[in-house]
Amino acid sequence: MKFYNAVIIDDEKNIREGLTLLLGEYCPEINVCGTAASAREGRDVLNTRAVDIIFLDISMPGEDGFTFLKSIPRENFGIIFITAYQEYALKALKASAIDYLLKPVNALELRDAVTKAVRYYELRHNSVEISKIYEESLDNLHEHIRSEDKQISKITVTEQFGFRMVTVSDLMYLQADSNYTILHLSGLNKIVSTRSLGEFEKILEHPAFFRIHKSTIINMNYLQGYSSFEGSFAELTDGTRLSISRRKLNDFREIVKQFSKSLE
Repeated sequence: MKFYNAVIIDDEKNIREGLTLLLGEYCPEINVCGTAASAREGRDVLNTRAVDIIFLDISMPGEDGFTFLKSIPRENFGIIFITAYQEYALKALKASAIDYLLKPVNALELRDAVTKAVRYYELRHNSVEISKIYEESLDNLHEHIRSEDKQISKITVTEQFGFRMVTVSDLMYLQADSNYTILHLSGLNKIVSTRSLGEFEKILEHPAFFRIHKSTIINMNYLQGYSSFEGSFAELTDGTRLSISRRKLNDFREIVKQFSKSLE
């Protein structure tokens, strides 16, 4: 087993101590080599220890997590945010490739976050391109959380061997494929993501996106028309015809009316 040194940076003592205990019990590959109650103390640890993974509180008095990241060579580390944020900020976190833990920390969520963070850490060290995308995902996350416009404009799509940035407005429709999701983009490009369609539905909470079927979400901006002849279908601007489930049909018709009015 390969081991990774980690530092926990959080102003709450009970979080630092509790997380240290949980890591010791559930994540044997993680060695907590230091803890810090502030960004300044965190930099001191990084200057004196060889650290791979940083568990970082987003909201700390004085200097928050994002300001701290600007003061260090963040490309050298795997980042797992610790946060009490809810609603929009949480949606922004889900839209990124950056792992996070909600306070109070759950052991199973911790195990999952560590597994992903270690995987991405290794991928980044083997690929300059993936490393660049990870950096962009961090910047995008910061921009979304600080922005007054609460709409997600870019998402980081996780693939089998990495991840990539996608502009939300380029998404034409999404289709479930077992536990994976196929993202169809304008320009006839498509991406197979390791995230489920349900996860994307939570991230893409926007009037333009509507789930017409248990296996399909469409971007209403690409809707060209719909037909109820021999079944109900939505037709997109590229000619794609997608089935609308019977139980979704009335809601779909109402969304079409509302969406059309919003464009007037």
